[in-house]
Amino acid sequence: MVYILLGTGFEETEAVASYGILCRGGVKAAFVGVNSNKVKGSHGIEITCDCGITDIDLNEAEIVVVPGGLRGVKSIKESQKTMELLKKASEMGTPLAAICAGPTVLAELGIMKNVKACCYPGMESFIPGADIDNSFMARTDGSIITGRSPGASIHFGLELLKFLKGEAHAKKIAGEMFYDY
Repeated sequence: MVYILLGTGFEETEAVASYGILCRGGVKAAFVGVNSNKVKGSHGIEITCDCGITDIDLNEAEIVVVPGGLRGVKSIKESQKTMELLKKASEMGTPLAAICAGPTVLAELGIMKNVKACCYPGMESFIPGADIDNSFMARTDGSIITGRSPGASIHFGLELLKFLKGEAHAKKIAGEMFYDY
């Protein structure tokens, strides 16, 4: 199961593109409400989540995803339960993914040190110790997957799929979407 964390003000494109691509690729995904079951994104789109933060079983987690959106990221950082869950996931070796401003959440937990990553341009100073290169749309370093921005959402979703199912499968799904990956 891939858990996609939604805090109030999350970036809809990043969350929904990842979810959709994973489902197309045969991977189970769930939207997780950080503070409530219904979460409104940064552009007013409301999503009814599949579960809440306390429902996550890290033993079943294939990846935990942190979408961007400044308000969504702030909401996640303010949730002690969510930050504790991410820290525990990291300690267990659960793969973590973050896009746009999302890597700042992982950085706050000390997870981004010496990680090759990308992020929303301008967020670099909030991710100390990471090797940021924003010429990438998405980047994987070990068990950390990062994406650059809303415009990189499809590429990021395919990077998640590649991590789980391999490059050939990700390219197959990209081809079905007429996306050059």
